[in-house]
Amino acid sequence: MLKICRHCEDEFETTSAYKRRVGGYIDECPDCVEENGGDPAPVIRGFVTGDGKMAAMQILKFGSESDANQYGKNWNNNSGWQNRRTGSMNDIRFEKVGENLGNANHKGKA
Repeated sequence: MLKICRHCEDEFETTSAYKRRVGGYIDECPDCVEENGGDPAPVIRGFVTGDGKMAAMQILKFGSESDANQYGKNWNNNSGWQNRRTGSMNDIRFEKVGENLGNANHKGKA
């Protein structure tokens, strides 16, 4: 699909490999996206832990793709049964976007 860039008014293909790689808004050409500092979309990842009979999930927002990838790598290396190591995960800045905690009392008993 051809669109007109809102910055430079050049015509560009929205489904090209270059546009998909650099991202940006639908009405921004890939060259302008790179000139303006890249894709403004937040980097979001989800991480799952086990708690009782139900899993807990956290959705985290990171400042950069490299921070998200490093946190995921550290998470995979240091999560597991009875593992209390943090593996430098606390050194990476993130913001918690959402959370769904597991219910340890899964049968409704007090």
